[in-house]
Amino acid sequence: MDNKIISIDTCKPATSDFGYPPRNGANSVQNSTPLPILCANDTTLGCYLARRLVQIGVTDVFSVPGDFNLTLLDYLIAEHGLNLIGCCNELNAGYAADGYARNRGVGACVVTFTVGGLSILNAIAGAYSENLPIICIVGGPNSNDYGTKRILHHTIGLPDFTQELRCFQPVTCHQAVIDDLEDAHEWIDTAISTCLIESKPVYISISCNLPGIPHHSFIYEPVPFYLTPKLSNMNSLEFAVESTAEFLNKAMKPVMIGGPKLRVAKASNAFIELADACGYSLAVMPSAKGLVPEHHPHFIGTYWGVVSTSFCAEIVESADAYLFAGPIFNDLSSVGYSLLIKKEKAIIVQPDRVVICNGPTFGCIRMKDFFKALATRLQHNTTAYENYRRIYVPDGLPLQCKPKEALRVNVLFKHIQRMLSSDTAVIAEAGDSWFNCQKLKLPEGCGYESQMQYASIGGHFQVAAQDLSTMLRCGQKSIIFLINNGGYTTEVEIHDGPYNVIKNWNYTGLVDAIHNGEGKCWTAKG
Repeated sequence: MDNKIISIDTCKPATSDFGYPPRNGANSVQNSTPLPILCANDTTLGCYLARRLVQIGVTDVFSVPGDFNLTLLDYLIAEHGLNLIGCCNELNAGYAADGYARNRGVGACVVTFTVGGLSILNAIAGAYSENLPIICIVGGPNSNDYGTKRILHHTIGLPDFTQELRCFQPVTCHQAVIDDLEDAHEWIDTAISTCLIESKPVYISISCNLPGIPHHSFIYEPVPFYLTPKLSNMNSLEFAVESTAEFLNKAMKPVMIGGPKLRVAKASNAFIELADACGYSLAVMPSAKGLVPEHHPHFIGTYWGVVSTSFCAEIVESADAYLFAGPIFNDLSSVGYSLLIKKEKAIIVQPDRVVICNGPTFGCIRMKDFFKALATRLQHNTTAYENYRRIYVPDGLPLQCKPKEALRVNVLFKHIQRMLSSDTAVIAEAGDSWFNCQKLKLPEGCGYESQMQYASIGGHFQVAAQDLSTMLRCGQKSIIFLINNGGYTTEVEIHDGPYNVIKNWNYTGLVDAIHNGEGKCWTAKG
């Protein structure tokens, strides 16, 4: 539904030298019964998996318990440095892992077989579309049940246990079904490695009777986790840089546009270094907002066709050359494929290849290597930015609200703008909040997240309201602005009908009920 959540997170964790928050060892699971010490000098599958998660920087695992994963959850809880965060349903656990992966580099979630796996599937599909590495772990059937033709609960009533696996295959880059111990350590390591290398979700199913069983391959201190870094083909890189520089240096008013795959390429810093070196106007695609600093002196806004921020489209579409960094040209980002750009004027840089003017393609090139090399070859050219400054007119301020007048959206966002700082992050839900949030000017250090490829409405309040209780229990410091428009407003603009109207809730009353006198919470209705 289009009751929007714009969450401004005012609590950013400190990070270690590897970019991950340091361990704190505290468990978020509410459990009054002392847990047994399971992982001290233990060589079980459960401890091995837990230690691997810690080694790659995961400190929080989002879960929903079920009878197929309970023993595994015990081992995750017992591992020093892992917090198990219980969510209200599997779909929300998947969304939480999605957000965690955006901020921390990799996320993890644990659910039960089929009934839990199929529930989390939509969130995993969204993470796949956004190139987010998530380790989705499912507690699977007892290893002794395979091949018996038994019918198990939580399934669709067939003796075939592969239904869940087959559903995950299109939305994960690797799948591992662990139903014996002999090669389990290799399967786990391969799945985790593939997740990190491909920056996509992976699926790991672990038979419910195996987590507590020791095996000689699960040594107490596993071999440190190490991935061989990808390297550019130097010949290909040199040819791509030479061809690109020759094209761009001949242009009169070239521009640069950042796209969403800057994240997966880990190339945002190199992209900005290139912008500093060449002086081009700098814009972002709507799905890349937050990946390029908006305080940059040559930043001109969001390029989104006819709904671009003021004067940005005029500069981009009048350019005689454009460099796109990690773009996704889908129907949404291109406003129904109506962008007024020509491929023969474009340098398209993807995480592993460069396409020049809709012609030669150079592969095996890391995006950050390409930008760093190109920065030394481009001539300084500020023409496009000078044109922008010549036509730019600052946005006007919204009219003041009169006493007792209904709060207008533009006035609300004026106040949200004032709240933003380097300690905040904006989460813009799918729908018309996208358009309002694109107008926000992010101060230095302010984060921004949205899901514009899969465009799931999973966070919209009537779908995900339950896990406000999880946020309260975990002390999450968030400010949520819920714009109650009574239905699916974005769909109304596309095609109206009675199906776009939903039952109105007493939202502040619901929050009070969830709060129930526990934790810190304040809610008000405007």
